[in-house]
Amino acid sequence: MSDQGQQSRFPAPPSGPDDVEILERRTLYQGFFRMIEVKLRHRLYRGGWSKVMSRELFDRGDAVGILLYDPERDSVVMVEQIRMGTITRPGPHWMVELVAGIIDKDESEEQVARREAVEEADCEVLEIERIGSFYPSPGGSTEVITLFCGRVDSRNVGGFHGLEEEHEDIRVVVLPAEEAIAALDRDEYRNAITIVGLAWLGRHRQRLRAQWGGAS
Repeated sequence: MSDQGQQSRFPAPPSGPDDVEILERRTLYQGFFRMIEVKLRHRLYRGGWSKVMSRELFDRGDAVGILLYDPERDSVVMVEQIRMGTITRPGPHWMVELVAGIIDKDESEEQVARREAVEEADCEVLEIERIGSFYPSPGGSTEVITLFCGRVDSRNVGGFHGLEEEHEDIRVVVLPAEEAIAALDRDEYRNAITIVGLAWLGRHRQRLRAQWGGAS
């Protein structure tokens, strides 16, 4: 029997501005990234308040990713680079992924997307569409990622890019969209932005080709 139209068995969570009380916040470490400690309590589903708890949070700032798609050639422009989060685990330590970067001060999310496309892949974004925002690791990180899709011309795209002062060593990879999306089912990606972006492209690819002039 379908549950459609029936009330959810899950109670609605607290959602007001007064449902979480932050009692103390302090910086534990400040380097390339920051670690903070927060003491808090929150309202409970069953009523009342939780006990005071202490949690460490990885506070690295927010980021932007962009899926670079060429509708005329039905291809995806991606990048490959070493990822520090992998180095204490068995390889591989290099990832094929979407272009992404951290938001600097006085930049909009779209400005970051366009800037990173040039810095990492030497691609000019001709048109852009916002996909959405999400927390990649809400259990312990404050980071929110905003993801875009950008129309590009993938002809003559390739080579090695990145900013030397940021120790970036980036190889550009151009793949047929069908091949890039199919790799999801082979479990070939280890990067959340890439998985989200390519899954979205799988649903919106034909619309984008019609909208951006690449439909056959």
